[in-house]
Amino acid sequence: MRKLVLVISILKVSLAFAQDTIQISWEELSEKSLDNNLQLQLAQKETELAEAELLASRALYLPNITASYSVMNTNSPLNAFGFKLNQSRITMEDFNPDFLNRPDNITDFSAKIEIQQPIINRDGVYQKKAGKVKSEVLKIKQQRAKEYLQFELNKSYRMLQLAYKMLGTLEDAKQTTLANKKVIDNYFNNGLIQKSEVLYMDVRVNEIESQIHFAKSNIRNASDYLFMLLNEDSTDKVYKPSEELSYESAMLDTDLNLNPNRKDLQAYEKSLEAYDWMIKSSKSKFLPRLNAFGSFELHDNKVHEFDGRGYLVGLQLSWNFFDGLKSKSEQATYKADYNRAQAEIEQYSQKSELELRKAYRQVSDADNKVVLTEKAWEHSKEAYRIRKNRYDQGLEKSADLLTAETVMAQKELEYHQAIFEYNVAVEYYQFLKA
Repeated sequence: MRKLVLVISILKVSLAFAQDTIQISWEELSEKSLDNNLQLQLAQKETELAEAELLASRALYLPNITASYSVMNTNSPLNAFGFKLNQSRITMEDFNPDFLNRPDNITDFSAKIEIQQPIINRDGVYQKKAGKVKSEVLKIKQQRAKEYLQFELNKSYRMLQLAYKMLGTLEDAKQTTLANKKVIDNYFNNGLIQKSEVLYMDVRVNEIESQIHFAKSNIRNASDYLFMLLNEDSTDKVYKPSEELSYESAMLDTDLNLNPNRKDLQAYEKSLEAYDWMIKSSKSKFLPRLNAFGSFELHDNKVHEFDGRGYLVGLQLSWNFFDGLKSKSEQATYKADYNRAQAEIEQYSQKSELELRKAYRQVSDADNKVVLTEKAWEHSKEAYRIRKNRYDQGLEKSADLLTAETVMAQKELEYHQAIFEYNVAVEYYQFLKA
């Protein structure tokens, strides 16, 4: 029953793996656009939102123009006289005290155009500059996000290389095991070894089958992640790298100082400028403001006629001497935010320096691990060769041969894993130095 379940499971994986295989090279991957990546699109939307908010600052320079049409009816002495005056219908009889004190109902139809033109509003100007800086900060962050996604794309390609390499190694190990199993089965059929040795070999075969099963799943997982980064449909498709996993020795920049032009550091430094403009804006609320205004009106007692007309223009200089300490509170808040941002920048820089030094050491450690695992793999191959020769001569047990073969396959997998870790460590260090 267990064998049946294993066979069914392997068949399912095989069917799932029987998809369109798309060959992709490192160069082709580098040329692919990341603009469709959802994370990058979200960063783009945040930038667009900031730019849209910045458009509202145009009200600091452009006029505000409104038009209205209204109808009013009154018998109030003051308003009734004013309506007639606006309608240019005043006669000598209207100055009769009886008419002035007890006027008849009067209706006024009026059309009005109003214009308000800002001239000097320093606080709004500084707010606009702060908004512009915010938009620039988001653009810089978007560029850094794109750089990180490029690193993730390169890393995912190497993961795909590793997954295929692991599968190839396991399939080679399977062939070696099956060849040994054939010999052991022959020995058993001739009564030269016990049944337990055959069973040990069956266990090893099943173990490799299980590892191959997981290796194929890892290929699919790595391929799906690559499709996801590119925001492409992965249905019935799987990527396969054109280049195999290989050790790529790199010459690293030994200067472990942070690049001041790194995009994330630039964004942090730029954000201080926005806080500075907001502090100036809050202080400027106590400066005088100058605005112009004007209106043009049409009046009549009939809905479609406008015999009365007039205009009004003027300048207004206003000065807010005291606002209940609201502006003072804003200044204190912005200064606190500024100081907090400075502390965050210092902390982030220190962490980034530590991370850079750690990444450099990880490259060195990974490089050393590649050398050691390669030696271990070579030694395990030689040990297996010796065990195999002695086994063929009847000087070793099948369990010893099986152990030597298992260790050899394990060391080969560890060697390929070390190469992957080294290549990724180099990529990450270069990302931190960018």
